[in-house]
Amino acid sequence: MTSESTPQTSLRAVILANVFVLGALALAAALESRDPAFHYRSLQEDGAVEWLSFWAFLLASAVNLVAAMRQRQQTQRLPWFLGGLALFCFFVAMEEISWGQRVLGFRPPTYFLEHNFQQEANFHNVVDTGLRKLALTAVIGGYGVVLPLLMLIPPLGRWLRRMAVVGPPTALIPAFAAALVTYRIYPWKFTGEIVEAMLGLGFLFAATVRTAELGRGETSRGGGKTIGAVAVSGLLVVALGLACDAASRSRQSADPGTLVAARLELDALRRDLDAHGRDRGARRDVRCGLHKRLYGLVQDRGAEFLLGGEFAGLVDRGLPEQRASFLIDPWSTAYWIRFECEGKRRSLFLYSFGPNRLRDSTEWEILGDDVGVYLVGPPEPELPAP
Repeated sequence: MTSESTPQTSLRAVILANVFVLGALALAAALESRDPAFHYRSLQEDGAVEWLSFWAFLLASAVNLVAAMRQRQQTQRLPWFLGGLALFCFFVAMEEISWGQRVLGFRPPTYFLEHNFQQEANFHNVVDTGLRKLALTAVIGGYGVVLPLLMLIPPLGRWLRRMAVVGPPTALIPAFAAALVTYRIYPWKFTGEIVEAMLGLGFLFAATVRTAELGRGETSRGGGKTIGAVAVSGLLVVALGLACDAASRSRQSADPGTLVAARLELDALRRDLDAHGRDRGARRDVRCGLHKRLYGLVQDRGAEFLLGGEFAGLVDRGLPEQRASFLIDPWSTAYWIRFECEGKRRSLFLYSFGPNRLRDSTEWEILGDDVGVYLVGPPEPELPAP
């Protein structure tokens, strides 16, 4: 089967692909309802969902590259579309992990520290939020829904195939449509992370099915190998995602002296906030529900005092000027501030992700290997109901 023919994919393989993608959405909904704390942790930087997205896009890149080479052999045409998909998926995969910043522990260049609202080495968080959301909507809807429908129109489908365009299987539309609707509705905090994982799986399964067709001329009667490829790729992504999540949580710094430095720096930041808090009007900077990188507090709420207090004075004791200027911890990630209120309960603390460069703390407490200091709290544990 060549890319010019109308492919008859294994329907069972594509149904299985839909089950994987829609199952991920259903699992996220169940966890958010039954175990919000675990749901929250799984969606954090270097958490299971982010790693799943990384591996889905990375494998999709590799499979699309194989498909591009097979298309080239069969048609003798430049496989620009599949090659472009391979490059796109590779770029997205690396953006997901900020090009290895937290894995390797390197400090991002100054441009990203200043202009990236997450202070990470990636490009998508430099772009305006509205434009970023529009781009993701266009990718999901354009590639996953509109393109396969256009391929069904005989004259247009023949022209697109002559132009070496290879769309996803029509039967995979439900998976992409579910990702699109979920993204537009945005039912939970961090929904975007779930949608990115769904999209990565969609690209991977579309590439897997199309590669099988280009390689074997497979019809719906002979889809057994395609079903196996979809199953293996889906399970491999899940296994790699969970393994990387576990590795991230066990990651430690080789230099114990960084713990001492982090505690010293957090204590200086606490004193800076306390000194500023003596001005009654200053407390407008810190309100219930606040959860931001400290440098974001400087940019969005005018807390420039953090750049000229005791923390900045640590430069004279060896604190790198770049870390002082952008409120970065010894592991090259941001210092954070969090303030939660519920009735009479109050918890206000500063913290760092610590040696594993992964958030372990909850809304109320500093947990795991996170390094932090309380300004208010810690909260008393809730008493069990009588």
